[in-house]
Amino acid sequence: MSKRDYYEVLGISKDASESDIKKAYRKLLKQYHPDVHPNKEEAEVKIKEINEAYEVLSDPDKRARYDQFGHMGPGGGFEYGGMGSDMSGFGDIFDMFFGGGFGGNQRRGPQRGADLRFNLRISFEEAAFGLEKEVEIARMESCEICDGSGAEPGTTATTCPTCKGTGRVATVKKTFLGQVQTVSTCSTCRGEGKVISKPCKHCSGQGKVRKYRRIKVNVPGGVDTGNRIRVQNEGEAGTQGGPPGDLYVFIEVEPHPFFEREQDDVICQVPITIVQAALGDEVEVPTLDGKVIVKVPEGTQNGAIIRIRNKGIKRLRGTGRGDQKIQIKVSIPTNLSEKQKELLRNFGRTLNRDNMNTDKEKSFFEKVKDAFM
Repeated sequence: MSKRDYYEVLGISKDASESDIKKAYRKLLKQYHPDVHPNKEEAEVKIKEINEAYEVLSDPDKRARYDQFGHMGPGGGFEYGGMGSDMSGFGDIFDMFFGGGFGGNQRRGPQRGADLRFNLRISFEEAAFGLEKEVEIARMESCEICDGSGAEPGTTATTCPTCKGTGRVATVKKTFLGQVQTVSTCSTCRGEGKVISKPCKHCSGQGKVRKYRRIKVNVPGGVDTGNRIRVQNEGEAGTQGGPPGDLYVFIEVEPHPFFEREQDDVICQVPITIVQAALGDEVEVPTLDGKVIVKVPEGTQNGAIIRIRNKGIKRLRGTGRGDQKIQIKVSIPTNLSEKQKELLRNFGRTLNRDNMNTDKEKSFFEKVKDAFM
């Protein structure tokens, strides 16, 4: 009996894309699944025909030969590998029917080591200017006794007798598709392809040991809570000759008793008396660089901001520093003596609106006047 055209079998056109081919293939597999098709014998025949068409049309080289020579192929016959030879393209069947991959785990090659995390708590000043910090971490490193091989010195690992060094074992099962070969990780060598008859006593055959190391971390000025610093190749050791992982240092900045941070600016509150606020004065103010003298202008209001340039925090992404903002807090005296109260009363009688000479105060009195007029 002559074979049907593969494009006809899958119900697609000859210019169908790889995506169209796969979509049609999956649709037909669902349609002729033995659990849903009323005639199981017919379903098995159909699925075999569908698989054959998909194996050829999903492979660019085979598809090109089929388009040129048809079923006969360039050498007098088109070779169809079937389920026992070329296994490419058949993972979709088992993903759909059995819910897992077809090929199983491959033999493990070089693998990168795991990344490590370290939480570093630093002071407000350290975050502002940066520092070099030494941290202690625990990590898995290659065993120095066996050089990471896991075998006792003087011995070597041998080829696994179960998988013959491939790290995989094949199992043949009977299904409605016929005999199906599945591949899984070798349980004897766990996919390594080699077994160790005499494990290293120092690392118990693991090839790694846990060690504590002190690592220098360069913390740049301007970091803040939540920032992280990557230290390359300071994570755990890789396997099978793979590179080590990285160390990620997560920053946490301690709060300061006097300063607060606003991006690259430093904010602080400085209390002054009503006399200093009214007459003006020079006050001593702490900064990240030490104490400085700041001039408080005459008539300074409560909440006023005095800015000191370049006394803030180093810019993390840029040059220079932010500013320091001094917020004035006018302190109202309490527990006054009778003499002090009388002096204030006398002083209050001398005040008039002209003494309240700020624009805000004038605006306020104008609004009150308008409201009552």
